[in-house]
Amino acid sequence: MSISDRSRKAMEDLGMTGYEIRVYTSLLETGAMTAADISKKSGVPYSKIYEVLNSLEDKGWLESDSSRPQKFFPKSPSTALEAMRMRSENNFRDSQAAIVSELMPMYTKSGIKEKPEIWVVRGLYNIAAKVGEIVQSCQQELLVALPSVAQEVAKPMQPVLRTMHEKGVKISVLASEDTSADIIKALSRVSEVRQKNGMFGGGVIGDGKHVMILLGESMGENGVVDPIAIWADHAALAGFAKDYFEYLWEDAVQAKKADK
Repeated sequence: MSISDRSRKAMEDLGMTGYEIRVYTSLLETGAMTAADISKKSGVPYSKIYEVLNSLEDKGWLESDSSRPQKFFPKSPSTALEAMRMRSENNFRDSQAAIVSELMPMYTKSGIKEKPEIWVVRGLYNIAAKVGEIVQSCQQELLVALPSVAQEVAKPMQPVLRTMHEKGVKISVLASEDTSADIIKALSRVSEVRQKNGMFGGGVIGDGKHVMILLGESMGENGVVDPIAIWADHAALAGFAKDYFEYLWEDAVQAKKADK
């Protein structure tokens, strides 16, 4: 019996060998057979046939009777797969219990901390550097929310944004309604710009994966008030930020296009 490459690949992914697939499909086509007949039908060498049959029986793909000579019967694929799934789940639970019981105390004792998915970034230069990383690594889409307090950030970003625009990156900038006309004009040369009143927060989202969100200001250790932001490569947070950006974008006003 000839089966599709897709089914063959699926059976191989479940751990079945080429000989096992040939034997099982031969039984499906012909029905109950002796080991000798299966060997002839499938083309599996007789010296290997009992090893293959025993393996298939252990895996739940066939069964045998007590006749002489012994005959082998195929089980239905759905029955075999369900038995395989249950064995796999039981094996996973057993392995999970063994690993967690022994290794988790070792992990806890070591004091190692998991890599965080969200970082707090303090200070204008640190925030600008991280924004630069997000912008320069962007390949497809860059979303920028630019509140009035962050207008000055737009000026040093101009050369980078132009380079990205020339590479085909889609850039969307949501700017505060009171953003200066010069900044709007410069940004509109390399991006689509919309303006919205009442913008307080801001941020950058790169390719829907990396996000920087400005939170406001905090008092630093030296008594200086510094801007504070969070940076994350957490997919769910980036997705939430993008959804919120698009919600604001739909309600914003199209900025006047600049002359090229």
